[in-house]
Amino acid sequence: MVNVGAKPETARLARAAARVRLPATVAAHLRDGDLSTRKGSVLQTAILAGITGAKQTSALIPLCHPLPLTDCAVTIELHPPAADGSVIAAIECRAETVGRTGVEMEAMTGASIAALTLYDMAKGLSHEIVIESVRLLEKTGGKHVFGSAEARP
Repeated sequence: MVNVGAKPETARLARAAARVRLPATVAAHLRDGDLSTRKGSVLQTAILAGITGAKQTSALIPLCHPLPLTDCAVTIELHPPAADGSVIAAIECRAETVGRTGVEMEAMTGASIAALTLYDMAKGLSHEIVIESVRLLEKTGGKHVFGSAEARP
């Protein structure tokens, strides 16, 4: 681990995004208003899993400092269907803390776990679901700032 003991505590925020392409079969299921599968509510389960994943980042990624999150939120927005009937699920995780190191890994872990959970919850409808990307959108509060509040996926 990197020694951060001498660094000052500051308010820190990070936002990360994941994009999941849902094939037409899954999109039609969701479009018809049925947001659940035999496992339960697809989107709500993915949101809760993303928050839980963000809170467990130091247990999942070696050398990450355990951070007490002061806030964490995951949102999932379904985009309009593409010409082939597929739909992009845009996932965003925002994590905040007051500490000596940033929360970008927590935000990216939260977005990743939400995407994986979305896949798991809907794989009974199709195995053609594709997690297309995970990326950092914004990081503030430390020596290095990345992105801005206006930046969107």
